[in-house]
Amino acid sequence: MDLFTLSKTSEDTIDQNAPLALRMRPRTVEEFVGQGYFFGPDKLLRRMLKADRLSSLLFYGPPGTGKTALAHVIANTTKANFEEINAVTSSTRDVRRVLQEAKERQFRLKQRTILFVDELHHFNRTQQDILLPDVEKGTVILIGATVHNPFFAINSPLISRSQIFQFEPLSREDIKTILRRAIVDKERGLGRYKIEIDEEALEHLAEMSEGDARRALNAVEVGVLSAEADEQGIIHYTLKVAEESIQRKAIVYDKLGDAHYDAASAFIKSMRGGDPDAALYWMAKMLEAGEDPRFIARRIVILAAEDVGNADPMALVLACSALNALEFVGMPEARIPLAQAVTYLATAPKSNASYLAIEKAQEDVKKERTQPVPKHLRDANYPGAIKLGHGVGYKYPHNYKGQWVEQEYMSEGSVYYEPKEVGLEAEIKKRLEEWRKKKGMTKNENTEFSSQNTE
Repeated sequence: MDLFTLSKTSEDTIDQNAPLALRMRPRTVEEFVGQGYFFGPDKLLRRMLKADRLSSLLFYGPPGTGKTALAHVIANTTKANFEEINAVTSSTRDVRRVLQEAKERQFRLKQRTILFVDELHHFNRTQQDILLPDVEKGTVILIGATVHNPFFAINSPLISRSQIFQFEPLSREDIKTILRRAIVDKERGLGRYKIEIDEEALEHLAEMSEGDARRALNAVEVGVLSAEADEQGIIHYTLKVAEESIQRKAIVYDKLGDAHYDAASAFIKSMRGGDPDAALYWMAKMLEAGEDPRFIARRIVILAAEDVGNADPMALVLACSALNALEFVGMPEARIPLAQAVTYLATAPKSNASYLAIEKAQEDVKKERTQPVPKHLRDANYPGAIKLGHGVGYKYPHNYKGQWVEQEYMSEGSVYYEPKEVGLEAEIKKRLEEWRKKKGMTKNENTEFSSQNTE
């Protein structure tokens, strides 16, 4: 047996010094907990495994949700040979060696090989490409596990040849089921100890582990091994023990991955949708997880202009002030002006008219013939400008009543800014319509303004 060969018989030998999470790794389909939407009875992956008709798979999700565990369940269930490598510690030479052995095994024994690559995202593009020919030929069935979105971290050809299964954080009930099993299992778990665990302790571990079974199991093991038994030899695992065993809640948040973008998306959409409570929650989660507060402040500034706009111009002023306060005051106190800006923006009247206007104007600049600047608007502050006709005929608005005078500012008139009947923008709309009426301009009925959902 070499470094990369997984012996199924070795699974039967339990190393009692190994972490509880490793010892309690499920061995059968029935022992696996969670991910019922794709691995429950009669679900897709369960049917594929039962029929022994696996195709290449990509397991994607946060830590402790069962990606590696399910790969080992497949190893114990399938008739194929199972090979496991870790992308963090394996080299290109290691990968080529496993693939060569798989080819020889297929030729001599007519046996398929399942190759499980943990932390697949750590392979660079070239290393991932090495896998592609053998995956395409069916020499190996790839099971790749990653905590990153495969559409960003994995090569497109591998994605197109694989089924993607997204793992969700385990539910509280799933976590409690796993913990109860570990407490009574005498072979692999903590069953050799006399343990009485309070329900509120289980609830606390299930809550604080954030759907991470590994974290919950580690906390149980730490508590049991560090607690003193009473005169009857019973270890009482109380809420106090649970709190000491898992002191800080683990927030699943990768600054470069989906958690970052999903939380930011929820934060922005909550402000846009007028829900200050949800917006504050998502901001609190990002801050607690260590997000750069400047990133949050920049999103607030952008939303103030994009989604509130002229319906309440003070929104942008307050957002920029919050950004300045962050730089001046620093964290953690700067969370207070950030919260003020968030609650103000979430409850402010909304208009994306300015955003839609610049989008439409840029589209015309890119696609339509570029308009020349009318001569009467051109710079006339240099000798000879008048001879060229530049600035001739320009009407200075402040010389006219109401600081407005009918005058063309584009060679071909277009309507981009369409104020909405909300907040201060309702007054702007009224004033602008009067000016446009005097100029004889009407909205082009064929002009379409799309409400894009941007962040």
